[in-house]
Amino acid sequence: MAPPSLPFRQIHLDFHTSEHIPGVGDDFDPEEFVQTLKRAHVNSITCFARCHHGWIYFDTKLHPERRHPRLSRNLLKEQIEVCHAHGIRVPVYTSIQWDHYTANAHPEWLVLDEKGAPRGTPLFEPGFYRYLCVNSPYRDFLKAHVREIAETLPIDGFFFDIVQPQDCSCRYCRRLMEEAGLDPANAAHRRQFGLRTINEFKREMSQFVRELLPDASIFYNAGHIGPRHRAVADAYTHFEIESLPSGGWGYLHFPIAMRYARTLGIECLSHTGKFHTSWGDFHSFKNQAALEYECFRMLAMGAKCLVGDQLHPRGKIDPYVYDLIGAVYAQVEEKEPWCQGARPLVDIAVMTPEAFVSPDQTAERLSPPICGVTRMLEEGAHQFDIVDHEADLSRYRVLVLPDVIPVTEDLARKIDQFVENGGALIASYRSGLCPEGTGFTLQSLGVEWVGEAPFSPDFVLPKDEIGRGLAPTEHVMYLRGAEVRPQPGAEVLAEVIIPYFNRTYKHFCSHRHTPSSGEPAYPGIVRKGRAIYFAHPIFTQYDQNAPRWCKRLFLNALEMLLPDPLVRHQGPSTLEVHVAAQPEKGRWIVHALHYIPERRSRSLDVIEDIIPLHDVRFSLRASGRVRGVRCVPQGTQLSFEERDGRIEWVLPRLEGHQMVEVAFEPAG
Repeated sequence: MAPPSLPFRQIHLDFHTSEHIPGVGDDFDPEEFVQTLKRAHVNSITCFARCHHGWIYFDTKLHPERRHPRLSRNLLKEQIEVCHAHGIRVPVYTSIQWDHYTANAHPEWLVLDEKGAPRGTPLFEPGFYRYLCVNSPYRDFLKAHVREIAETLPIDGFFFDIVQPQDCSCRYCRRLMEEAGLDPANAAHRRQFGLRTINEFKREMSQFVRELLPDASIFYNAGHIGPRHRAVADAYTHFEIESLPSGGWGYLHFPIAMRYARTLGIECLSHTGKFHTSWGDFHSFKNQAALEYECFRMLAMGAKCLVGDQLHPRGKIDPYVYDLIGAVYAQVEEKEPWCQGARPLVDIAVMTPEAFVSPDQTAERLSPPICGVTRMLEEGAHQFDIVDHEADLSRYRVLVLPDVIPVTEDLARKIDQFVENGGALIASYRSGLCPEGTGFTLQSLGVEWVGEAPFSPDFVLPKDEIGRGLAPTEHVMYLRGAEVRPQPGAEVLAEVIIPYFNRTYKHFCSHRHTPSSGEPAYPGIVRKGRAIYFAHPIFTQYDQNAPRWCKRLFLNALEMLLPDPLVRHQGPSTLEVHVAAQPEKGRWIVHALHYIPERRSRSLDVIEDIIPLHDVRFSLRASGRVRGVRCVPQGTQLSFEERDGRIEWVLPRLEGHQMVEVAFEPAG
């Protein structure tokens, strides 16, 4: 039996509490706790069974030595009982691979590197980040611990934290590898075995939990959701995307992870934090505008909301933190009817480079190509998912392969068939090459590989439609591109103009790079039918220093292949737009967000001010006859026009986030 749909307004209440702090839980007041949550419109809160220090926060009979030595009460039980009495859901947290108590009590259970040293926090540095191996007897402890929680407390689910593949050389892993015919001295074998181990652990633990609590929610946290999760998604009831923009993830991580996670068929919940920086930042407050943007963007992209907090060791909940959260969650509650069951509508699939890193290796969560293409598409108001090579492409109109996507023969057949069936394709630089990098497997692109470009930087000279909005002159391409030849039937949209020479100690000019010689040398942009190829890594380049001409060339190419995108607007590029459908209610919802993260410090972006926009015109590709357009939840009707299969309206004022409901006449 599947667990019920996730609530929209959740809290993750960290409680990693040192044994050196007295009076743990002394100031916990159940009624104050729950009333504070209710005033903040919270309807789910994740509370702690066991923390990274290794301490347990309920009256455990199985492991009394692990009960926090300064804990004055049966804290978790009291939290659950008072929340349940007021209709608030309580999944519980327990740590998996970090446990300071266990690391000290059982060093033989630690993950070891290839030199035999524990992985994680050095012995004489603060922190509990030494990893424990789930192939050791520690796994038996975990299952007994989970059983006790499930059988003694009325919990709603499990949040298992720090569950990651490990390159482990402990004696348990070495023995199991040898039994499996693997070589423990081989790093690749260890990584493969580490991935196999953690996936097997998840499946085993989920089966164990489901036998105990069939309706419990189950999630394994590793700080990211990506292609590695596809193979083991059946072990999860939902995904939680830990993504604190101020805590190291940045404002690009959530949309990238969410655009992928939402394609895997289970519900998604996203984490941000009330913290100015990240977890464990006591007595700090996020700017309200930032918290609004982070939560409203979750809604716009199809995720439920979760805000991270940390309870003071004495157990007293901070009312001022929940004044902040409540100011945002009150708005979330008003918006929920237009978000419940909403399905994102998209035109475009972007294939992620993360899918082509061996799953036993740590993939870069925010690779430059995926960051660059995400920025360009969001700034152009395009609706898109991020996919891997196993995705069904038939629901998309355009496929983008950014910069470094290798294409096997099987994937080439899949993509070429997509184009033959009417889809459009954009690829750049080395995307479309065979995995060995010796030639293109994608016939749709209409180009032949010659090699890396002999000059860099070089220049593109766009013309006609591909150059719309740009001066008809050379534009520098800072990163080295490719030299290709067009196949018969392909059209060169922009030539590469080479410099006089490459910059070396023997010959150089001025401060940076040699100027254009004016001599065309090879194609820079090529079109063949419904496919356009860019010879330069334009997405990596945009991530590096955001040349407007790279974005303009890409958006022009999209306009040529997708002349009727789902949505357009006449606002600035800082305006973010998402479109979702609620088919059972006969309506689409257009989310418009205008918040501008600023780098006001060396370490993180902040949002402090909301800059309103006025009289912004929107145009939406309609799927039926429209009976009304209005701002929601306010209910303000907007006049609209139907023209050439599109609906147009003007939004008088946008301050932060505005949802616009487009209601359709019933079919038939």
